Amino acid sequence: MPSHLGTLGALLTNIQSKEIKDSHMEKQQQAARPESKGPKRQRRPRRKHNKSSANATGAKTPAAEKESGELWSIKDFKVPEVEGKVRFHDLNLPDRVLKAIQKMGFEYCSEIQAATLPATLQGYDLIGQAQTGTGKTAAFLIAMISDFLDYPVEGERPNHFPRGLIIAPTRELALQIADEAEKLTKFTNLNVVSLVGGMDYDKQRKQLETEYVDLVVATPGRLLDFARNKKVMLNKVECVVLDEADRMLSMGFIPDVKSIIRMTPHKERRQTMLFSATFPKDVQALARQWTFHPKEVSVVPKETTNKNIDQVIYTVSNNQKWPILKKLIEENGNQRTIIFANRRDETRDLNEKLKKANINCAMLSGEVSQEKRVKTLAKFKDGSIQVLVATDVAGRGIHVDNIELVVNYTLPEDPEDYVHRIGRTGRGGEMGKSVSFATEDDSFMIPEIEATIGASIRCEYVRDQD
Repeated sequence: MPSHLGTLGALLTNIQSKEIKDSHMEKQQQAARPESKGPKRQRRPRRKHNKSSANATGAKTPAAEKESGELWSIKDFKVPEVEGKVRFHDLNLPDRVLKAIQKMGFEYCSEIQAATLPATLQGYDLIGQAQTGTGKTAAFLIAMISDFLDYPVEGERPNHFPRGLIIAPTRELALQIADEAEKLTKFTNLNVVSLVGGMDYDKQRKQLETEYVDLVVATPGRLLDFARNKKVMLNKVECVVLDEADRMLSMGFIPDVKSIIRMTPHKERRQTMLFSATFPKDVQALARQWTFHPKEVSVVPKETTNKNIDQVIYTVSNNQKWPILKKLIEENGNQRTIIFANRRDETRDLNEKLKKANINCAMLSGEVSQEKRVKTLAKFKDGSIQVLVATDVAGRGIHVDNIELVVNYTLPEDPEDYVHRIGRTGRGGEMGKSVSFATEDDSFMIPEIEATIGASIRCEYVRDQD
């Protein structure tokens, strides 16, 4: 036999042997996975809570209650039944979660909460379509926290093995989710840790080393860095939340997120909740890939934008923009305003002009340090700053109530960004206003924006004033 035929035969034998081994390993992996007998994974049943005290779950008494001696009862949280509304009382939540909800001033579920909590509290995976300002953050946090309280970890576990993982595309959004998680876990022993880029790496590393980590709220890059260095281990995660998946896609984070998801348990062994304001084909494919027989919920109206927002487009020349903007802000009094521009240099120039006009303002863009951005947002929230000038990436992380006016100084290059921009106002049932400037350079975007939101926008031609 020629030598090259002998070599080929040996190669084929090796390939066949490898295929048999791979087939055997695959069968072993399949056998190790739980059988899928239905649309819901085999999960522990919800516990019935004794509505007499905050300690109905049987877990340790939170330190805050030990110190104050306060014993809370569901009787302290009186909410009348209203037709068409779902009370948090009706969801069999742990008392300590209900107490936190009461302290936060909530009584009835928002639409997304009422639609998702009955399923997620039972352990179903979820694909949810909802815009910001709908209460989706509390929706996934309440489900996750309730499950962790009902079923505390038995025995010892290392600090850096979190039970819950929430991934968000921007630092600002991650920090705001973490803030809400802190409020909802106030009367529990659960610990929330945020891992975000642009902030003190060593401080976050020390938290992972010295504190029990129950919930991690993170941006993809920083989380992947810690995970690859074994500073945080994701193989015991019980629940994964992916928030604003469409934005993670557009910002190029999906490769990082895929790497992170591979570090978590198989989708049949974890609960996964994915939220997105829009569902392009790529996001739909990822949602199917990462979830296990999910429930699908959409609370987005037929018009993609909020009906509570009065939208108008002013067709102007470039030299009309500044005087009209100045007049708008002055007429708006001390009300909160966000101005969006497409480029950093535009935000910088606008910020300088506003300051020269003695308008209380600040800037949010990629060139502003993370520490300063966090402080700026806090001041905007408490009313110390009236006007924010922002780019799309920085502005997506702004989740502040009672913003009365949004101005698009330049129309966004992507129609989806228009939806996200004006979504900063008209939140929580309040009325808001959106004003957009359109010049001959960008007015071609108007039909695309209207097609995206499924509605026409009122246009007003602004004449030069004598």
